[in-house]
Amino acid sequence: MAQHTNGMAHLESEFVRHTPCPSCGSSDGNSLYTDGHTYCFVCHTHTSGNEEIIHNHPMESDVYFKGSAQRLHKRNISERTAQFFKVYRDEEFLRFPYYTSDGVLQGFKVKTKQKDFYYEGKTTDTFFGQYLFPVTGKWLIIYEGELDAMSGYEAKPDYNHMSLPHGAGSAKKDVQKQIPLLQGYTNIVLFFDNDDAGRQAAEDAASVLPPGKVKIARLSKYKDASDALQDNNPDAIRRAIWDAVPYQPDGIVDAKTLLEEVTTPQKPFDHEYPYRGLNEKLHGIRYGELTTFTSGSGQGKSSICREIATDLLNKGEHVGYLALEESNRRTALGLMSSAVGKSLHIGEHDEQELKDAFNNSIANWNLFLFDGFGSYDPDIIYNRIEYLASGLECRVIFVDHLSILLSGLEGDERRMIDTTMTKLRSLVERTGIALFLVSHLRRSTNDNKSHEEGGRVSLSQLRGSHSIAQLSDSVIALERNQQSEDQRSDTTLRVIKNRYSGETGIACTLNYDLSNCRFSENDVTQPSFLRGTSGEEEASDF
Repeated sequence: MAQHTNGMAHLESEFVRHTPCPSCGSSDGNSLYTDGHTYCFVCHTHTSGNEEIIHNHPMESDVYFKGSAQRLHKRNISERTAQFFKVYRDEEFLRFPYYTSDGVLQGFKVKTKQKDFYYEGKTTDTFFGQYLFPVTGKWLIIYEGELDAMSGYEAKPDYNHMSLPHGAGSAKKDVQKQIPLLQGYTNIVLFFDNDDAGRQAAEDAASVLPPGKVKIARLSKYKDASDALQDNNPDAIRRAIWDAVPYQPDGIVDAKTLLEEVTTPQKPFDHEYPYRGLNEKLHGIRYGELTTFTSGSGQGKSSICREIATDLLNKGEHVGYLALEESNRRTALGLMSSAVGKSLHIGEHDEQELKDAFNNSIANWNLFLFDGFGSYDPDIIYNRIEYLASGLECRVIFVDHLSILLSGLEGDERRMIDTTMTKLRSLVERTGIALFLVSHLRRSTNDNKSHEEGGRVSLSQLRGSHSIAQLSDSVIALERNQQSEDQRSDTTLRVIKNRYSGETGIACTLNYDLSNCRFSENDVTQPSFLRGTSGEEEASDF
């Protein structure tokens, strides 16, 4: 039924379509009804009809209007709005009409007092309210549900308000079907429910809409527009529309939003290395970075990782350690050896000596190991790393080593390494951990000295894939001549990648004492400017 603010009522008339208003010039504010009368909702001009009933929307024989437009008191929706959307109450039923795009009534979505829904007639993929509004315009607001659209119209009747026909679950599909309609609007605001389903539906729907047109509205205090209007707060609806944020797909960030992030002072490092020379080059250990240790076989990569881990554990750090090519017993004994200065993993030791060592190390540490010697599905390893970071609050994690991580896979080695490094890098970014990774080198194929003879290491010699260098923040190479009796235990640490400061070159030399399983740092006599990046050093541009 039609009823206007001037008190004139046309109880048997129904809305037909929007027409231009001859009084104020509005292109779509004037409404034509089935008895021929018109009413402009912009200038409130009323014209009488000729009592000739107009039917321009044929109906299915099994669907027809029942009841009347009534004020929805609980929802704070006026009779005028109910009549505008032709939402009629019939005893305990509330009927929402759905039309085809050319204005043919297809059926009703019927809501009961028990808040159940069912359909009469045929369903349609058009939006609720779509037939009421022009196919072009400046603002279109799309809601999850019919009552939300009606609430939005109550708050802002000068905008176009529609709702999804099938809720959040089919948002993307239903929006896709109406792309031709949506292309005619300058601004499209997705005003979905303030819950997980609504937020996901908004993201999904926005991804298929014309770029640059889409905004996403959010209500901070209410679940949806209907809740806001029920609370007598139409201003909240209007503010949500005005403050709607332009949609940006994942990965795209407006740099203007980074003020707090870039102006908040950050510590230059979170921990120091136990070696002075390495600290001078890398400026310490930082969370959120991936550091790779590499060398030929038997150069001491695992021993250095154990010593760094021991130093962090003694400082109270939570450390996860995945030694994939040795048992947990071997790993634990290696860490205990470094802590107490005894080679507990070599030879026989009495029970009390081992208990004392345990009580002076592991018993006081926040150390978590992975019980999984040998080949494992890499996805299991990724899962365990994430659990160590998120579930056990490990801020530093060691993975020794990359080749064992890949051993359970089949296929091209380079591609497998690319995939693995990408996933490890993503874990670092997502969890904010400091990840230490052990990787091997390719065998030397030129006339230079082999790695086992102390040959110099470069980034190009990393085994399998360039992605190891590309996705690591730092790459530290160990160089040691295993064949030299005079310098058998001298190990050079060379920084060959340093994203933080760009400083590369020799950091220090270490001497490993087999009797106490510890490294001691030798004095480096070269001046610092000669130990830095030189023409001989490989450029770091990753």
